[in-house]
Amino acid sequence: MSMIKEEPIWFPSENYIAGSHLQTLIHRLGLNNYDELYDFSVLHTDKFWQAALDALGIEWFTPYHKFVDLAAGPQWPRWFVGGQINLVHNALTRQLKLGRGDQTAIVWESESGSSRSLTYRELDEQTACAANGLIELGFRRGDAVGLFVPMIVEAAVFFLAVIRLGGIVVPIFSGYGAEAVATRLQDAKVRYLLTADGIERRGKVLPMKSVANEAVSKCSTIERVIMVEHLHNVPGAELTDKDITWSDLTEGKETSAPIEAMDANDPFMIIYTSGTTGKPKGAVHTQGGFPLKTIQDMAHVFDLRAKETLLWLTDLGWMVGPAVIIGGLTLGATTVFYSGAPDYPEPDQIWNIVEQNKVTHLGLAPTLIRSLRAFGEEPMNRHNLDSLRVLISTGEAWDLESYVWYSRKVGKGKLPILNYSGGTEVSGGILGCVTHRPIKATGFNTAVPGIQAAVLNDAGQLVQDQVGELSVLRPFVGMTNGFWNDQTRYLESYWSRFDQVWVHGDWAFQNDDNHWFLFGRSDDVIKIAGKRVGPTEIEAAAGQHPAVVQAAAVGVPHPVKGEEVVLFVIAHPSFTPNEQLAEAVKEEVTRTLGKSLKPSHVYFVKDLPRTRNGKVMRRVIRTVYQGQQTGDLSALENPDVIGMIQNLHKTRD
Repeated sequence: MSMIKEEPIWFPSENYIAGSHLQTLIHRLGLNNYDELYDFSVLHTDKFWQAALDALGIEWFTPYHKFVDLAAGPQWPRWFVGGQINLVHNALTRQLKLGRGDQTAIVWESESGSSRSLTYRELDEQTACAANGLIELGFRRGDAVGLFVPMIVEAAVFFLAVIRLGGIVVPIFSGYGAEAVATRLQDAKVRYLLTADGIERRGKVLPMKSVANEAVSKCSTIERVIMVEHLHNVPGAELTDKDITWSDLTEGKETSAPIEAMDANDPFMIIYTSGTTGKPKGAVHTQGGFPLKTIQDMAHVFDLRAKETLLWLTDLGWMVGPAVIIGGLTLGATTVFYSGAPDYPEPDQIWNIVEQNKVTHLGLAPTLIRSLRAFGEEPMNRHNLDSLRVLISTGEAWDLESYVWYSRKVGKGKLPILNYSGGTEVSGGILGCVTHRPIKATGFNTAVPGIQAAVLNDAGQLVQDQVGELSVLRPFVGMTNGFWNDQTRYLESYWSRFDQVWVHGDWAFQNDDNHWFLFGRSDDVIKIAGKRVGPTEIEAAAGQHPAVVQAAAVGVPHPVKGEEVVLFVIAHPSFTPNEQLAEAVKEEVTRTLGKSLKPSHVYFVKDLPRTRNGKVMRRVIRTVYQGQQTGDLSALENPDVIGMIQNLHKTRD
């Protein structure tokens, strides 16, 4: 595969091994190194999890008596049977017992430069106030509560308050329109909704309360709406009969509140992920699933330690949003929230936040790195980034040039890039990187401990040094407990390809030294005359031409070859898009990958359809270009680009 570099780009050092969570666990289990630990984690998964949770200090109200019950089949495991737990106890109460009351727990930063922070003690007290406010509203254990709110302090407080009382949180992407919000609220039968008056993005006020009002009007189950007066005086943010303000909910309330002891298999979150067709999928996560898997990933993959600082650009509606709250707090770290644009008001915005907060762990998606790379090194060089210890990436496959830039320019060639891939349905990562093994550019140096991952060919056979389907051979802690109100769809999505095997939907490659590489979603794979190629490989080849800022490759039907490549390109401003330039880009791909993979068409576009976290939606490009139904588009940050691609469909050869 042309994207794979054989030699590692980063090697472990004693600074990254000594004192790490993994090293603590290796010693606890009497093992010698990471490879032995991983093997132990899949051969003796019950003992691995017991030791891991003990090492991390996780406390149970009632200890579990059985690690897993598979009586209903591998699709429906029950974890930590008999155990009672609540993540708020571990995220807050336990931290206070450890003497972290005065340590900063959460920091919120804005585009305009204002900020706010809460210590662990203040966060615990405000969470209790919000919980008592909910009790006064008639909240009952097991109620579903929606959060349509940006990454602000109140989001974390409310999130924790609901879980404290044994509720089910339903986080919703802050950029959704009313129809998308209403669909999720109605499907989960949400009783209470937290929202904000508005959100600031690139200096503009984007209304949220007016969107929430429209959504609530379509949802019969909503009883009360709590509005955070985040920006103040936002048009359309007037209160209705169902509404109260955040102050109404919390002011004057007691600063202590009960923490419900929940069964490990009780649901604690329904988080929706978009589907290519039909309604969104509501992944159901349990008290003994998502929280424990998230904490494990933050510790074992990212080695986030107490008193370190995590900044990961995300939204509460994406899996990473709840993960940084749960993982950061439970590990005694400080988490920085930022809901604005990473390059506004100046291109150095994100680097300024890193410097001001002495961030140790920085999480940025590949698409965002590509955008920041376009500004060059000067914005970054304005700031002291010496606090950084770990770089994190997730969300999509890398192109080599952007990965190397992230490593050498941001990381100065010294910091590891801990690549991470999994999803909403698995509570985090299937594949990751650890600082105990060398790291190859764009790849993953391990499956996450406890997960028996494999690459399977079309016949369901294990393969190495071949591209195939990323699969998990045994059930694992954190896997969704089905889809809310749609269990058949869950089985069809992950368990229908091979018998009793979770097939994740990613196109993967594993070599003989246990390095892994991903090439995009398997439904994005392009098949030309029997040859399969990942879109990222074509995009990387096109990106070698200086005119190409970013590209998206899709496969469309061809009567002879099965499929042909169509390439959509954002051009550098110094180049004029025309037929000659399109031919030059085609030739660049041909030079790198061969004539058989030469794109049939190259179209220059101003933008590509993407989510707010920067993920390019190839399936949207493919379906719109072919004039087909697009399915769920609610995750798009820039839906206006759809019309541009539709016009290409109407005018193409």
